[in-house]
Amino acid sequence: MVFHSILYPGEEGSGGIAEEPSFFADLNLDQIVDAITANKADYDLKPFFHAPPGTLEAIRYRHEVMRDLEKEVIFAAATRFARRMQRMREKLKWSEKLYYKQQKEWWFLDAITIYCETVTGLREDLEAGDPKSRGLQGFREWLGEYSKGVGFVGLAEQAYRIKDEIAKIAYCLHIRDSSVTVCRYEGEIDYSEAVEESFRKFAQGEGKDYRVGFPEPVGMNHVEAAVLAFVARLYPELFGGLERFCTEQAAYVDPLIRSLDREMQFYVSYLEYIRPLADNGLAFCYPRLSTINKEILSRDGFDLPLARKLMEAGQRVVCNDYELSGRERIIIVSGPNQGGKTTFARTFGQMHYLANLGLLVPGREARLLLFDQLFTHFEREEKVENLRSKFEDDLMRVHEILRRATPRSVVVMNESFSTTTVKDAVFIGREVMQRIIGRDLICVFVTFVEELARLSDTTVSMVSTIVPSDPASRTFRIVRRPADGRAYAIAIAEKYRLTYEMLKGRIRA
Repeated sequence: MVFHSILYPGEEGSGGIAEEPSFFADLNLDQIVDAITANKADYDLKPFFHAPPGTLEAIRYRHEVMRDLEKEVIFAAATRFARRMQRMREKLKWSEKLYYKQQKEWWFLDAITIYCETVTGLREDLEAGDPKSRGLQGFREWLGEYSKGVGFVGLAEQAYRIKDEIAKIAYCLHIRDSSVTVCRYEGEIDYSEAVEESFRKFAQGEGKDYRVGFPEPVGMNHVEAAVLAFVARLYPELFGGLERFCTEQAAYVDPLIRSLDREMQFYVSYLEYIRPLADNGLAFCYPRLSTINKEILSRDGFDLPLARKLMEAGQRVVCNDYELSGRERIIIVSGPNQGGKTTFARTFGQMHYLANLGLLVPGREARLLLFDQLFTHFEREEKVENLRSKFEDDLMRVHEILRRATPRSVVVMNESFSTTTVKDAVFIGREVMQRIIGRDLICVFVTFVEELARLSDTTVSMVSTIVPSDPASRTFRIVRRPADGRAYAIAIAEKYRLTYEMLKGRIRA
């Protein structure tokens, strides 16, 4: 049977992309991927998270596999498989580091037997788990054929036979002064039981054990190595067979098993990352994606890295909704500072990117665009070496986005052109918005220029809200309503008794 991947249907799979996308830092996706892969360095998972598959079929394929892995029995099988493969790699690593020949070969033989147990165990686990996804069903069928094939069966039988034969070796040590002699065991009397029996009559119950345990060293000292070398000389055929076996089976791990061990961790590591959040009551869902329908929505979405920080601090996570319908394409987000506007924009970008990777996204429900490119425009520090002002740099970056964007692109802009005057910001914002509208792009634009929300029927206004009784306090809720900066100003004035009527009253007094 031919099988390729649990990440990609067919043969179009790849190992991912090593380079991190340019928008990762803006959306805090770098923090998400760093946290997911923190304890998975051996797998080199980051390239998978840098490369969305790009097709609806591939995303459906991944959703199927992830639904299987959400079942505890299959997730447990995947983690057992990973743990055993890790043990095997550790044995291989030590077999390369160790110095003495026979010990190196023994550790290599140990790695092979662990590999055989791992493959057999995974086949049994997948048969018992009864996965429904095309990916894991295909893997199970391929694994069944591979594990029952002549090559694997022969490898396992030979490895277990050599290990059993070596384990049965018995030899004697004759130690006299500084001389050690090694010889075959010829049925000499074992006096250990007689000695124990002689001293047993002095026993007075169980005493406290004062012995201190020391970790068993991996390597051998020169005396142990010399004894092992002498034993190998006593049994040349057996140790010669071990040497030939290790040489012949230098590449015993099937390339597909190695590849699927890595691919499985793409799913497992993400599920491990979101599980504490889900256990804390936050919702995750499988998004519906389309390449043509731009009527997107999210219910109870949230920023993943921020949610983890708040959860660890014992604080509440605020979730937000958004929706675009009909001709609506652009969300203009305005409102008071420190009200969650940038977090909302990041959440929007994170959800689209994670959805395009074929992963669960934060929220009860999501309908999103399968984009071809994702662009961000966040504030950058001014760089002296490029000989451009901050404003000029903003314009050049926006120009590059508009040059490359297609009708299937998603754009996230945060406080763009905030360094210029209000008049210029309004003018440039209008020009940029007209071009975004002309290209039919999905966009979130966080801005202090509220007029942009009334630019066209393709734009909608969302506003960060405050606590009515305390304008200095933020709710971090972003709601859909017309922008009206005056409402916030009036609330502040009322708090400090500075409204027109209040001032008139105080003057009369």
